[in-house]
Amino acid sequence: MGDRVGEIRPNFNGSLHVEGRDERLSSDGGVVLLREIDDLVGLCNYLAEKLKDPRDPDKITHPLVELLRTRLYLLIQGRRDQDDADTLRNDPAYRLAVSKRRGVAPLQAARVDELGKKCQPEGLASQPTLSRLNQLVADADHRGVLRETLCKFAVDRILAANGGRKHKSLGIDVDSIPIEVYGEQPGSAYNGHYEARIYHPLLASVAETGDILDVVLRRGNVHTADDSLDFILAILEKMKEACQSAFLRIDAGFPEEKLLSSAEDQNTRYVARLKNNAVLNRMAEPYINRPVGRPTKKLRTWFYEMKYRAESWSRSRRVVLVVQEKANELFLHHFWLLTNCSKKRKSGEVLLKMYRERGTAEGHQGEFKDVLAPALSSSPRSKQTYRGQLIRRRTRPVDAFAQNEATLLLNALAYNLAHTGRVLVEKVTGEGWSLKRFRERVLLAASRITTHSNRVTMVIGEIARKVWQALWPVLVDFQPTPSQ
Repeated sequence: MGDRVGEIRPNFNGSLHVEGRDERLSSDGGVVLLREIDDLVGLCNYLAEKLKDPRDPDKITHPLVELLRTRLYLLIQGRRDQDDADTLRNDPAYRLAVSKRRGVAPLQAARVDELGKKCQPEGLASQPTLSRLNQLVADADHRGVLRETLCKFAVDRILAANGGRKHKSLGIDVDSIPIEVYGEQPGSAYNGHYEARIYHPLLASVAETGDILDVVLRRGNVHTADDSLDFILAILEKMKEACQSAFLRIDAGFPEEKLLSSAEDQNTRYVARLKNNAVLNRMAEPYINRPVGRPTKKLRTWFYEMKYRAESWSRSRRVVLVVQEKANELFLHHFWLLTNCSKKRKSGEVLLKMYRERGTAEGHQGEFKDVLAPALSSSPRSKQTYRGQLIRRRTRPVDAFAQNEATLLLNALAYNLAHTGRVLVEKVTGEGWSLKRFRERVLLAASRITTHSNRVTMVIGEIARKVWQALWPVLVDFQPTPSQ
């Protein structure tokens, strides 16, 4: 046992003594599980190969792959502030999880060679080192690598979940999500709709599987559909590797002529909601009166097929008026759906069912926003000091917008890695798991780590142990199918 560091004696129970001991304890034992999943899918190793590390190899203390693991694992565990790397610098679970070294080496003190250079790091990388990582991946080419990796590994997981076979059909959900910021971050702006200063990223995901396919940072005051055309077309092309046909599911902010025509030219099906306007209101007026007679016990829904052409559209398109009864409401509720599917192929009822899957996608997007809670806080402040000394030379200006986009992409990669673990836990337990529950019950596992000779033993709490034991055989058999 370790030496006593301090003792606390609560007044409510004199028999209770609280001690701090110099032992290898961790509240984040689940990072070891994250490392196992990460190595199985090959995410951080792939990124380390694709990214170009400009550092002098003779001066590197922490290899690039260890920095990537540190950053992603901290994000998954809810440690989104880079200062957390300093706080958890000596956490034994993190040291084991991020290190390239095996045995007890990750837990040992730093060593230096005959020239006085560190040949074995001690603890996690510091906050300044992680900040330099963020600057590295904020380069335009490296952001492209992050974006390509995000989609590639999402496609790989989607194929693996289906036994390596392509899905017959998958829906791609595209939406904008507000991310509130507190400061004058470049590109952020006050948005009257959300009544906050925000960035307004565009995000694509798959409702049926929960994976994030791509995300792009946009200014806070842009329209919902801005920059969406090229974003969506690139996703549609990539998804050909995961399914035989993909259809697009979008809300009322996206149906614009260029997007609709491009989807039609590629024979891509879509379903979208339309904003009400004066013309649509007149078209709906004959159908929104309550039927004569007593209402039935079961709430009813009616579907009416029509053609509609907005002023900006090049042609008339199929629209479906959906009229619904609402509990305890006198007047009928109605809205419009837009699609290029024929009535014979997709009836109004089937079309509504397809569109309602957006609720599942919005749930996953909400988890990304609320559980990962990306902190887009980079500002254009150049470094003034280095190791306590004032920098006299001029430093390169900071592209804060690019760094915030890189942070957003790292959060999306962290989400997909955590989502992979969550899906496997759902498989072995036979029940649904939110990302928050997965983190709190499986990843934030209290643990005690001991060493003997060249053996490391981690003791974890009972709640996490049951899930880990059920999960491990599945991890052994888990074989992702790499996309081409």
